[in-house]
Amino acid sequence: MRERESSSQSGPSGQSGVSDEELMVLYQRGDEASFGVLYARHSGRVYGFLMNSLRDKPMADDVFQATFMKLHRARSSYDPCFPFVPWLFTVCRGVMIDSIRKAGRIHEDLDLEAVERAQARGQDQEQDALPELPNLASLPAAQRKAVELRYGQELSFDEIAGRLDTSPLNVRQLVSRAIKKLRLAK
Repeated sequence: MRERESSSQSGPSGQSGVSDEELMVLYQRGDEASFGVLYARHSGRVYGFLMNSLRDKPMADDVFQATFMKLHRARSSYDPCFPFVPWLFTVCRGVMIDSIRKAGRIHEDLDLEAVERAQARGQDQEQDALPELPNLASLPAAQRKAVELRYGQELSFDEIAGRLDTSPLNVRQLVSRAIKKLRLAK
């Protein structure tokens, strides 16, 4: 299927047999029709990914449009030595994350009300607020520590990574998995 998508689909300009990578090089050189072919080949998958990820049609529409705008602005940075589709989805994911941050959404929808209630009572956040979080003791040690640092001490993922001697990506995974476990425990 990947081969079909990359090299054998034809588009509005009849560019059958032209790979995505070749189309992107043509687009970099100013061939607007090449963009139309790339858009026709991949817009459905990008939109489906966004709807699955965001589950919010207006936001998905905005991110979808911003993704192709960013592809247009960043076309000169594309290296044809690398496959186009992963590059496109990297651009899409980056735009989506930026949009979520701008909207002030928190995907890790942990019971932050428990932390807020503890703060309102004037309790020491690090010691007293966290035990009120649901089933925190049931988490593996690494996940529990990551959640404590993220929500108890309000550290960034980079700061937590430094304290736990791991990568920020791993910290995000630890927090995400902890939240999934806490949701299932409710």
